[in-house]
Amino acid sequence: MGIKLKELARIAGGKLAGDGNLIIESAAPINSAGPRQITFVANNRYAKFLETTAASAVVLSPDQKFDRLPVIFHKDPYFAFALILDILYPESGQGQPGVNPTAVVASSAAIGQGSSVGALSYIGENTIIGENTAIMPKVYLGRNVMLGNNCKIHPGVNLLDDTHIGNNVIVHSGTVIGSDGFGYARHESGIKKVKQVGWVEIGNEVEIGANVTIDRGALGPTRIGNSVKIDNLVQIAHNVEIGDFSIIISQTGISGSTKLGRGVILAGQVGIVGHIELGDGVMVGAKSGIKSSVPSGQNMFGYPAREIGRQKRIEACINRLPELLKRVNQLEKKVNPDQE
Repeated sequence: MGIKLKELARIAGGKLAGDGNLIIESAAPINSAGPRQITFVANNRYAKFLETTAASAVVLSPDQKFDRLPVIFHKDPYFAFALILDILYPESGQGQPGVNPTAVVASSAAIGQGSSVGALSYIGENTIIGENTAIMPKVYLGRNVMLGNNCKIHPGVNLLDDTHIGNNVIVHSGTVIGSDGFGYARHESGIKKVKQVGWVEIGNEVEIGANVTIDRGALGPTRIGNSVKIDNLVQIAHNVEIGDFSIIISQTGISGSTKLGRGVILAGQVGIVGHIELGDGVMVGAKSGIKSSVPSGQNMFGYPAREIGRQKRIEACINRLPELLKRVNQLEKKVNPDQE
């Protein structure tokens, strides 16, 4: 099988250079690709492999001067390659429609046309599953869960009571949505748990990685907007709100009742305190700590996080501290030569 290179170029919206009738069967990294495989370069760090790769074709930016192999030129090679992967590796299907005999489905639950429920899964009372949605094995859906159309819920996911999820959502293994938030009231004789009686709302086109935890609201919802992408190992606390098209990268933690605007990007291991707001388009660098609200459009970095330009100047000064300390000592000795 396979597909002609010119067809891949058409689908990706790229400009073909070379033999368009070449058959491509699969894709691979540039340093290990072989015949009938296509690869790409979106980062100049990998351009050095262009002269040695055994791939049959490559996707490149028009800025690259290269003619040793057939090329699909595209202004965004990474995006074009993503479109090509969709063609070379179509979804394997949502499984056979129906309920596996080993699954437990409450009598009041409703399962839409074309949907499937995998082995050893549990579907609670009054839960509604939309059309063409795949519930893979060992998934738990509690009471009153609403799950939209064309979703894919991977093995080991727990969607607890009252969770609402839109259409075209993917949730990866080990993720828990709708668990209790961290709410306690300290008092004279101990620590009293504050009941968490809210829920979680997740929009359309959202993808949630493995082992993510999204807590239910203490009162009212925790909200994840449309087209939000969440990496593995992220913690989202009660009543957090995340705006559409935001990206949250691994090992980030967002404390309770914090609100993120549209298009916010949090890099890996970012920590955010509770009850603050990050405006639209805010970007936060890796390992940063945010302790107060940030206006729209700001780029933040560091711990505590500051505007990235100011933070870099501060770090440049810190890097010079040993030399500065040495100069201060020399000056002190000149001013007071008898000082020890």
